[in-house]
Amino acid sequence: MSAPLVVSIPHSLGRDEAMRRLKGGLSRAAASVPVLSVDEERWDNNRMSFRVRALGQVAAGHLDVEDAYVRLEVTLPWLLQRFAEAAQIAIQKRGQLLLTKR
Repeated sequence: MSAPLVVSIPHSLGRDEAMRRLKGGLSRAAASVPVLSVDEERWDNNRMSFRVRALGQVAAGHLDVEDAYVRLEVTLPWLLQRFAEAAQIAIQKRGQLLLTKR
């Protein structure tokens, strides 16, 4: 088992506004990435558990929304580990766009 991919994204929105922006965000992000589909997205308080599929491989993880940051942790199967660095950069960029104050 590999170490999980962890991305932490700071924000200044507060927990409630960050959660409002993130709900449904995984499905919207997957819609713009042809090889990615969402199998599960479930919220329990400030934690979203999810399971996604890419290139026939399943990755599972969770996202915790805190007052000043969002922390995503996902365990990638060996085939998707090759794309971990690119995924980390993409998640960081999309997360910052979504969580930037407007």
